[in-house]
Amino acid sequence: MKIVKVSGDVSIKRSVDSGTEEQREAVKKIIADVRRSGDAAVIAYTEKFDLVSLSSLKVKRSEIEDAYEEMNDSLVPIIQEAANNIQSYHAKQQKNSWITTEENGTILGQKVTPLDSVGVYVPGGTAAYPSSVLMNVIPAKVAGVKRIVMVSPPGEDGKLPAGVLVAADIAGVEEIYKVGGAQAIAALAYGTEKIQPVDKITGPGNIYVALAKREVFGDVDIDMIAGPSEITVLADESANADEIAADLLSQAEHDMRASSVLVTTSSVLAEEVQREVTAQLASLPRKEIAQKSIEDFGAIYVASDLQEAIEVVNQLAPEHLEIVTENAMELLGQIRHAGAIFIGRYSSEPVGDYFAGPNHVLPTNGTARFSSPLNVEDFQKKSSIIAYSERALRENGEKIAQFARLEGLEAHARAVETRLKKFTK
Repeated sequence: MKIVKVSGDVSIKRSVDSGTEEQREAVKKIIADVRRSGDAAVIAYTEKFDLVSLSSLKVKRSEIEDAYEEMNDSLVPIIQEAANNIQSYHAKQQKNSWITTEENGTILGQKVTPLDSVGVYVPGGTAAYPSSVLMNVIPAKVAGVKRIVMVSPPGEDGKLPAGVLVAADIAGVEEIYKVGGAQAIAALAYGTEKIQPVDKITGPGNIYVALAKREVFGDVDIDMIAGPSEITVLADESANADEIAADLLSQAEHDMRASSVLVTTSSVLAEEVQREVTAQLASLPRKEIAQKSIEDFGAIYVASDLQEAIEVVNQLAPEHLEIVTENAMELLGQIRHAGAIFIGRYSSEPVGDYFAGPNHVLPTNGTARFSSPLNVEDFQKKSSIIAYSERALRENGEKIAQFARLEGLEAHARAVETRLKKFTK
C-alpha cells in the first residue's frame, strides 16, 4: 500500500465497471431469450454457464432438510441469532400510515403499503453468502412483503450451498430457484412458466447480473447497481496497526477490485500498517485476490490533523467507515458521507457484515453522498391521501383554477370551476 500525504482534494482509484459492449449485448440477448422461451431458456443458460443440467429449477423441501444435516450443529443457532438481531434492528425502521384533519374539513395523509413481491438474488461463484440472504430477506419480511422469491446459481452438483439454504429457511423464504446470472434477473422481472414475476429485485451479483438489473429497471424496481466493496479506516496514533491491517484486508479479500483505505494523522501508524498488511497477506487463503486489491485500489493517506482527515473521509464517502481514534464517538456528528459507520476498536467491519443487525447492503462508489443502506422502506411504497371538503374547495377552488391557467391547462381549471359554479346556485 502506498503512503500519500494529504494535499488538497483526495480521490481514490475506484473500479466502476459498466461492462463491455459485448457483455451488454450478451445480457440483452439472454433477457430476450428468457422473455420469449421462458423456462426452456433459463434451463439452457444454466447448463451453458453453470455446467449443470436441471430437470427442475425449484428447490424442494427435502433439499433444505439435507442442508440442515450438512451444516455444523454450532452454525445453525449462530445464523438464527444473527437473523434475530437483523429483525430487531429493522423493526425499528417501520413507518406507519398517517392521517391529518384540518379545521375546514380537509383530510390529508399517507398510506404505507408493502410491495406485493420481491426477488432476492444471492451470488454463487467464489464464495457463498448466507449473510446476503438474511440482509435482503429480513427487511422485506419486516416491511410486510407477502411473496419473496430467492434465486441463486447452482453448483455443478445441481445444489445450492447448505448455508444459503439454511439462512433462507430461517429468514422465511418459501420459494427458491436454482438459477443465476442474467437469466435469473430476466425470469424475476418478466416471469416464466414456473417463476412468476416480482415487483422489485435486490441483491448483489457479477457484472452480468448488474447489467441485467440495469436493463430491467423501469419494468421492475431494483435496489442499486452495487460496485466492489470498500472500507475506509479513520485512525489516530491510539490505534493498533495489526487490527487496522486486518480490517483493511477483510475487504480486500472480497474482490480484486475492492478498495481498502486508511486515513490517519499518524505517519508512524501509517508505516506500521503498511508493514502489517504485507505480513498478514502471506497467510491469507484468498491471498491472490487480496493482494491484487491492495496493490491496485489500496491507499494510506496521512493528514496533518484530525479535521483534515475527517474532510478526506467525507470526500471519499466510503461504503464502510471505521473510526478508531480517541473519543471516536465524538467525531460521529462530523461524518456526512458513509454507508455504515463503525465506532471504536471493537466494532470491526465484519461485526456489521454478519451479526450486529444493521444492513450490510450499502452504497458503493461514492454514492453514500446521496444513498442509504438497504432498509425496510425499500420494500414499501407510499400513496398520498387527499379528501377535500366542500368548505375547503370553496376556499381554495379559484386559486387552484388560476394556478392551472398559469400553466395553460384550461381543462384542469374547468374541472374545479364546474364544482364551484354549483355552489352559487
